[in-house]
Amino acid sequence: MPRLPPLAGLPQQRLDALLLTVAVTGVSLSGPLIAATAAPALAIAFWRNALAAAALTPVVLLRGRLRAELSRLDRRTLLLSLAAGAALAAHFGLWLPSLHLTSVASSVALVTTTPIWTTLLLRLTGRRPPAAVWAGSAVAVAGVVVLTGVDLAVSPEALAGDALALGGGMAAAVYVLIGAEVRRTTSTTGYTFLCYSTTALLLLLVCLLAGSPLGGYSGETWLKLLALTLASQLLGHSLINRVVRGLGPSVTSIALLLETPGAALIAAVWLGQLPPAAAYPALGLIVLGLALVIRAERT
Repeated sequence: MPRLPPLAGLPQQRLDALLLTVAVTGVSLSGPLIAATAAPALAIAFWRNALAAAALTPVVLLRGRLRAELSRLDRRTLLLSLAAGAALAAHFGLWLPSLHLTSVASSVALVTTTPIWTTLLLRLTGRRPPAAVWAGSAVAVAGVVVLTGVDLAVSPEALAGDALALGGGMAAAVYVLIGAEVRRTTSTTGYTFLCYSTTALLLLLVCLLAGSPLGGYSGETWLKLLALTLASQLLGHSLINRVVRGLGPSVTSIALLLETPGAALIAAVWLGQLPPAAAYPALGLIVLGLALVIRAERT
């Protein structure tokens, strides 16, 4: 995605907050769009990344500055970008199958533990997040649990699904943290091009091994895949990768929890499905947790 210049008279932090709002809206469309798309989940994950990488390719080829940037990438930055793509592929590859093994409630609750893992990884890498960051992360995750509930089961299949969802949450934390590091020296477009291309390649291998059909879809399905790519990948994930440099991984990962109540509200408007009563207190808890983390990061 092209680098966006700061808007005249708009401070960078406010611009980042505005772009993050657009990003969360984009990823919130992911659930309703995936539910309405008649294609295997892993194939959907592959196509949203492959189509996003394809959309970025002309931008990279036609912009000399971007070609020069990618050609000058040092080994560390290149490996980190590829690792971010692998983490994103792991997130999709672990979480989506978990939805078929355990309850949706447990899967969503466990995959959205990303802020906890983000804070823990920050601590393990030598940074010391304030206590309010831990508290805010816990409050925000509790908001998701309020909305989804946790349907505990002890069957081997359900436990395997829970483990996959938890792994998906961990992989998402790695993806956000690596993105914050790479974006210190690399443009949004250059980084996302490498990341999405890596993710698409790895998911292609997974789809081929799993026998997941990658074609034969209706025209309506392809239109929904394009909409998913535009809304959730190019606007959602790409803007997340843009703002994580300024807002930091803790704020960004917690803001992504707004995807869950956001999807419920979008489904209410788009599909006429009234959101559950728990959506409103859940939204309040997530916003409270986000506010605690933002306040802690600014002090």
